[in-house]
Parts: sequence; structure tokens; C-alpha cells
Amino acid sequence: MRFYEALGLDPKLALDAEDLKKRFYERSREWHPDKFSRRSPEEQKKALDMTAVLNDAFRTLRDPITRAEYFLEERGLGPSKTPPPELLEEVFELNMALEELREGDASARPQLEEAQKRFHEMRGEIDEGLADLFAKHDANTDAATLSEIRAALDRRRYVSNLLRDVGKALE
Repeated sequence: MRFYEALGLDPKLALDAEDLKKRFYERSREWHPDKFSRRSPEEQKKALDMTAVLNDAFRTLRDPITRAEYFLEERGLGPSKTPPPELLEEVFELNMALEELREGDASARPQLEEAQKRFHEMRGEIDEGLADLFAKHDANTDAATLSEIRAALDRRRYVSNLLRDVGKALE
């Protein structure tokens, strides 16, 4: 949990954004390379390394989704490469509509606009569910909750990719 340690945080999924920001700025001032300009080359390098780690930590931990991805990957729970089974039929229909629109069939546009709206709603629901799962995990760490979070993140990533594809097609 290198990023959590760098910011002096307990590894949790739900973090207070203001506390995170405060810790980041405190440690950034502490390790700012200018403060080490007259020190040994080793100390200067350590300050640069710590600054890089702090920046990466803050960038990763301030966003709940990237934080959760990092948290799970640190525990060996990387993303799944297979699409969520409950979306397969919808994805098949969406891909057909995308292909029709790309070939110039404007009649597919309303179907894609409706899909875009549905995917935005899905992603919002997933995000709400993730917030609940984060709190559940932090209160009672267990492997089952981490598996639920992994599945929700996989679903969210897939839905976000669909949103991206539909958005590009509708531009």
C-alpha cells in the first residue's frame, strides 16, 4: 500500500477528500525538492522520488474509481477481461446499431441515443452501489465484498467503454 503509506493513510476505500488533500499538501511541502537543494545527491534523489510518489498517490487516491482499482490490484484482484454476461445481448444489439450508423443508416441514431442514456444511468447506479460497497468493506474487511467490488468495477469499465463508443458514433 505504497500510496496510502506515502500519505500517512490507513488503506481504505472510502476516504475524506479534504483530509487527503491536506495530507498531500503537507507531505509535498515536507519533501519539496527545493528544500533539498543543498543536501547530498542521495537526499536530493529521495526528495524527487518522494515527490513523484506523492503526486501519483494523490492522483490515484482522490478519484474513488482509480482508488478502488489500485486497492484491488494491490491485493492481486486485477480487472476481468470478459464482459459481464448480463450485458452481452445488449452489447450485440448496440454493435449492430453502431455498424448501421457507421454505414450511413441514420435510423439507428435514436436507438443509440437511448442506449447512451441507459448506459449513463447504469454507470450512475454502479457508482452509488460502489460507494455502499466501499463503506461495507471498510467496516468489515472480507474477501466476498472485495469480489463484489471487483465485479462492479468490471461492469462499470465495460459500461464506460460502451458510452465512449456510442458517444464517438453520435458525434
